[in-house]
Amino acid sequence: MPPVAAVSAVSAPRTAKDGLALTAVCLVALMFGLEISSVPVILPTLEQQLSTGFQDAQWIMNAYTLACTSVLMAAGTLADRFGRRRMLVLCLWLFGLASLACGLANDASTLIAARFVQGVGAGAMMICQFAILSHQFREPAARARAFAIWGVIAGVGLGFGPMVGALILAVADWRWVFLVHVPLTLLTLVLLRISVQESRDPAGHRLDIAGMLTLTLSVFALVYFITQGSENGFCTPAMLGWAGLSLVGLLLFITVERRSAHPMFDVSVFRIPRFNGALMGSIGMNFSFWPFMIYLPLYFQAGLGYDTLTTGGALLAYTLPTLWVPPLAERLALRYGAERIIPLGLGMMGAGFIAMAAANAAEHASIVLVLVSCVTAGAGLALTNSPTTNTTTGSVSADRAGMASGIDLSARLITLSLNIALMGLVLLLGISHHLCGVLPASSALDWPAISQNIATGKLDTLGLARADAQAALRHGAGWAMLFAGLGAGGLAMLSGYCFRRGR
Repeated sequence: MPPVAAVSAVSAPRTAKDGLALTAVCLVALMFGLEISSVPVILPTLEQQLSTGFQDAQWIMNAYTLACTSVLMAAGTLADRFGRRRMLVLCLWLFGLASLACGLANDASTLIAARFVQGVGAGAMMICQFAILSHQFREPAARARAFAIWGVIAGVGLGFGPMVGALILAVADWRWVFLVHVPLTLLTLVLLRISVQESRDPAGHRLDIAGMLTLTLSVFALVYFITQGSENGFCTPAMLGWAGLSLVGLLLFITVERRSAHPMFDVSVFRIPRFNGALMGSIGMNFSFWPFMIYLPLYFQAGLGYDTLTTGGALLAYTLPTLWVPPLAERLALRYGAERIIPLGLGMMGAGFIAMAAANAAEHASIVLVLVSCVTAGAGLALTNSPTTNTTTGSVSADRAGMASGIDLSARLITLSLNIALMGLVLLLGISHHLCGVLPASSALDWPAISQNIATGKLDTLGLARADAQAALRHGAGWAMLFAGLGAGGLAMLSGYCFRRGR
C-alpha cells in the first residue's frame, strides 16, 4: 500500500497537517527500508558492471549499516538540542545527495563512500522520526494509530524492497535503485516544511562524543578484520593490529561509559534479566535473517540459476512475513507474554534456516522446500521483532526508555554489520571446503582467489568446470544457512534463559 493510501485509509490524523506530517515520516521509513532490502538484489549486477569483488559487495552493505550505527545516539542528542524537524531536514538533504552520488558512481570505491554518507543520513533520520511522531500525535489513541501506520509502511519498505530492486533492474538500470530516493526525498522535505511542528528537549543531555567514537572505532576495526582477513590472512601483523584496535576501542568505550555522567549506554541496564532476554531477540534477528539476505540473491541467481525477476519473487517469500505476521505477534505477546514469544520466534527462525540447509543439500534443491523454509524464517523474525522492541523499552523506567531504545537499535545494526562479514567468511570457507575435493592439492594457493570469484557469481573460473563452481557455491551457501540456523537457535535458548532468571 503506498504511504498516502495508508494514511487516508486510517483515521489517525485529525487534521490535514497531521496527515501530511504522518505521510512525511512514513516516506522516511519507506526509504530507510528500501535501502536495506532492495540493494542486495543488485549486487550481482554491480559485480558485472563495476567489477566489484566479494569484499566490495560486503562493504557496499556494511558502509551503510556502520554509518547508521555511528550516528544513532549522537543524532538523538543533537535533535533534542537543536530541533527535531531541523535535524531531520538536514539529514534528508544528506541522504538525498548521497543517494544521487550512489546512482552516479562509476566505481566501487565511490559507491562505498557514498553509501557511508547515505547511512549517516539514514541513521539520524530513523531517530528523529520517532521523536517527531511522539510530539505531533500527543493523544495516546492517535499516537498508537500513527505508529501502527508507520509500522505498516516500514514493513512495506523492507518486505517489498527485493521486488522493487528486481523490477528496477528489469525496466531500467541499477542506478535507479538509488536515484529513486532523490524525488522521494524532495517530496518529503516539502511535506515536512508545511506540516511538522518544531520541537526540542530543553533538558537534553550533552553529546557523548567519546562514547560514540570509541564504539564506532571498535565495530569498524572488527568488521575490517573479519572482511579483509580472508584475503590478507588473519594472522598477518596488519590484521592482528586491526583485531587489537577493536579490543582497545571496546575497552575504552566501556571505561568512558562507566565514568560518564550522561552515558550513551547505561551499562546498568544489562543487570536486568528481562532486558537481556529481549536484547537477545534483537541480536538474533540480525545474526541470521538480515545478513543472509545479502547472499540470498547470489544463491538464487548463481546457485540455483534463477533470473532477476524470479529471484525478486522468491525473495518476497523471505521478506513478506515481516509485513503480515507482526499483528499476530503483538496479540500472542499480550496473551502469552514476550518471554515466550521472543524465544519462539528465534527458534522458528533457526528452524527455517536448518530446513533451508537440508533442502539445499539435495542434488536438485526443491524450490518449494526452499521457499517454505524462507517463509518459516521470515515468520520467526516477524514474531520476534515487535515484542523485542516493546520489551527492551518496557523493562526500564520511563526516563530511560529512550536510552534503552538506542541500545536496542544499536545492537541490531552492530550485529548486522559484524554478521555480514562473518557470514561472508563462512560462505568462503564452505566454498573452499568443496574445492579441496574437486581441485588438485597443488593448486591450494589459488583456492582463496577462486573462492572469492565464485562467491561473487563468477562461475566460469579458471581451472574449474561451471557445474563444479555452482556446486561449490551451493555448498558454501549451505554452510552459511547452518551458521544462521545454529546462531538463531542458540540465541533462542539464551533469551529463554535470561527471561527465566527474570522471574
